[in-house]
Amino acid sequence: MTQAQSFALALGLGVLAVLDGQDVKPVVKEQGYVPFADAPIGYRSENLSDPIAKLQKELDRGTVRLEYEPGHGYLRSVLRALKVPVSSQTLVFSKTSFQYPKISPETPRALYYNDDVYVGQVHDGKSLEFVSFDPVQGAIFYVMDEHRVDRPRFERSILDCIQCHVAASTKGVPGVMVRSVYTSPSGAQAAQTPAFITGQDSPIGNRWGGWYVTGRVGSQAHLGNAVLALGATADRFTPGEILPDLTSRLDTSAYLTKYSDVVAHLVLAHQTQMHNLITLTSYRTRLALFGAPAGEVSDKARSQIEGIGEQLVRYLLFTNEAPLEAPVAGTSGFAEEFAARGPREAKGRSLRDFDLRTRIFRYRCSYLIYSEDFEALPAPAKEYIYHRLFEVLSGRDRSPEYAALPDEERRAILEILLATKPGLPEEWKQFAAQTDLAVRRPGLTDNRN
Repeated sequence: MTQAQSFALALGLGVLAVLDGQDVKPVVKEQGYVPFADAPIGYRSENLSDPIAKLQKELDRGTVRLEYEPGHGYLRSVLRALKVPVSSQTLVFSKTSFQYPKISPETPRALYYNDDVYVGQVHDGKSLEFVSFDPVQGAIFYVMDEHRVDRPRFERSILDCIQCHVAASTKGVPGVMVRSVYTSPSGAQAAQTPAFITGQDSPIGNRWGGWYVTGRVGSQAHLGNAVLALGATADRFTPGEILPDLTSRLDTSAYLTKYSDVVAHLVLAHQTQMHNLITLTSYRTRLALFGAPAGEVSDKARSQIEGIGEQLVRYLLFTNEAPLEAPVAGTSGFAEEFAARGPREAKGRSLRDFDLRTRIFRYRCSYLIYSEDFEALPAPAKEYIYHRLFEVLSGRDRSPEYAALPDEERRAILEILLATKPGLPEEWKQFAAQTDLAVRRPGLTDNRN
């Protein structure tokens, strides 16, 4: 496995192939076959506006400088420049990343993220690792040399990363995934044990294998904070306890915080597959429309667009969410920091408000509806998604799959979106005008910056 293939696994986040003894080679950027390289996707395009591409332009202009910190390299400065909160730190002790020899339960790899970008660092490693979401192209992969230099640069990696990151676990498009595995004491995946792709539909009992988790989860069993003894089978796994922090497990001075917050884990599981579905919807719509006259949508293309659009609507509204069996609480401050970023409507409600008793969020509509990725969806897809959302939230669609959304919650989500989401279709506005929905805009706040 090459360096970048291993990096691709790094955002697999918690599982590895057998890596020992294999060569580490330079990142391959432009050679060989790349899926979606041709029109209408053009994945090789350098016309990018993802967060890393934007930051690199600022570095080139000299309007931003990255500061090197002994012990942490450029990490803290990069996180600050990308507006990635330190409280999002989650620690992976399975041997992912091309820097796998340095990863173990004693020296886990750190992951940080916000709505648009993921940052990975291996303790005493050679490179920072990034997955940054472009509104049109989806996941774009980068590395940055950790050595101190006058002009640090982000280097894009295309070929090798996409070989692992276009897979069933990413819904067949350039994307990200969270995996959970039974991990041996060395950090390698235990032989003959299953691995799980973690999303919002994953039972807690299958989550967090190969990860540290801090906070409170009640009596819910999970795979985090523990390893499987050498030679043992998965049915002999002893679950680890949830810890308030990690000072009893490792030297936390090597990391930016002593936490691997359970709420950050829950949000990460939702967000990764939401990102993939948005990218998949964009790709399939562009492919369905390719070659047709502008504005013309055939019956076949419309059927394809509506099919993937329906999947996105269901995920957006958490119809498949696995319930929490006990209340959950974090310890890093992530929940408070995440929720404070808004946007909020006049009553103070936000799609970023947490429940953490029986589900993740109080209002079950993904905050990624505000993302540039969602906003950049081709018009036919976005129009269909908005229409279906309106049908569900207005109560016109009462099909069984949306039965978990009570009328009060549907109304709250509708009011929040009407007050905070620009560009909603006319049918939304007409409905608001004909009812007594609370959509007063003067109280709108947006703390994302």
